[in-house]
Amino acid sequence: MAETSTNRFPMPETWVQQQIRSGIVIPAHPLALTDNRKLDERHQCALSRYYHAAGAQGMAIGVHTTQFEIRLPQHGLLKPVLELGAETVADRDRATGRKTVLIAGICGETNQAVQEASQARDLGYHIGMVSLAALSHASDDQLIAHCTAIASEIPIFGFYLNPAIGGRELSREFWQRLAEIPNLMGVKVAPFDRYQSLDVIRAIAESGRSNEIALYTGNDDTIMLDQLTEYSFPCGNESVRLRIVGGLLGHWACWTRRAVELLQTCQATWKAPSLSPELLTLAMQVTDCNAALFDSRNGFRGCTAGIHYALQQQGLLANIYCLDPEIGLSPGQQAEIDRVRTIYPHLVDNEFVQEHLDEWLK
Repeated sequence: MAETSTNRFPMPETWVQQQIRSGIVIPAHPLALTDNRKLDERHQCALSRYYHAAGAQGMAIGVHTTQFEIRLPQHGLLKPVLELGAETVADRDRATGRKTVLIAGICGETNQAVQEASQARDLGYHIGMVSLAALSHASDDQLIAHCTAIASEIPIFGFYLNPAIGGRELSREFWQRLAEIPNLMGVKVAPFDRYQSLDVIRAIAESGRSNEIALYTGNDDTIMLDQLTEYSFPCGNESVRLRIVGGLLGHWACWTRRAVELLQTCQATWKAPSLSPELLTLAMQVTDCNAALFDSRNGFRGCTAGIHYALQQQGLLANIYCLDPEIGLSPGQQAEIDRVRTIYPHLVDNEFVQEHLDEWLK
């Protein structure tokens, strides 16, 4: 899986590093369930095939959108879901001659997280994205020790998760120290807060590794604006300029073909002298879609079910079930998703999905 560095931190293969740094679309993979709330392998594989065909060059599995409950003993789905995703992606890569970056969500306190990292590595995953939600009261020293232990098993992605959905506040000093871990490949910036986002970006700029550590947006309220903005920080005698180069998003788990096109549109502006006003309008439309999908008006309670509903409407999921039967669409959320699907047809990839759905469901 990896080329081992001279120290105790495994490094991913060169192509993985290059792909991550170039900026790619990484959908946060949902969990497909049968009507009995068991793993629906047919639709689970169909989703992976859809993302691959849509042009996503990475997939994140075992993350928030996959439902953290897959780790509970009564479900025991973490390994089966990771394994199925890796096998499906490997099959598609062989068939197309492509290479897809696999990212596994890493959760829990240190012993659990290290075990998950080791398992993900052995299943062929290239990077582990570290959730710190289980360490809500840990000090920076404890957080860095935790991340270092995981990084000794697998290259890592940092993750600033929105506190409204289980994350915790993280200091700029934490991000500065995290950047010192040699196999930190990137950071998903997703606090849904401009000040906290700037803490991460500034820390990476000042780390001296801004060309090595890729920044990815998970800020669902500013997806396109994050990718249209160039950041600049004075560091010593020079100004360090850097960008959020891609996205790792639950929002991109649906309408993924359009997400690939939108990222390409943003990247095309990076050398342009100015931004078109139409891009800012488009950015607002994407945020409007996300508000519906992620149920922002209800504290994001329906964020997973909203993605499921959008996928069900296209035939990519059989239902909108979550492992927790108490989780579903919020009142009015279905109408909101139907509204944005109708008024922003250019952000929905229905024709692409209908053209290929049968082959993905084989």
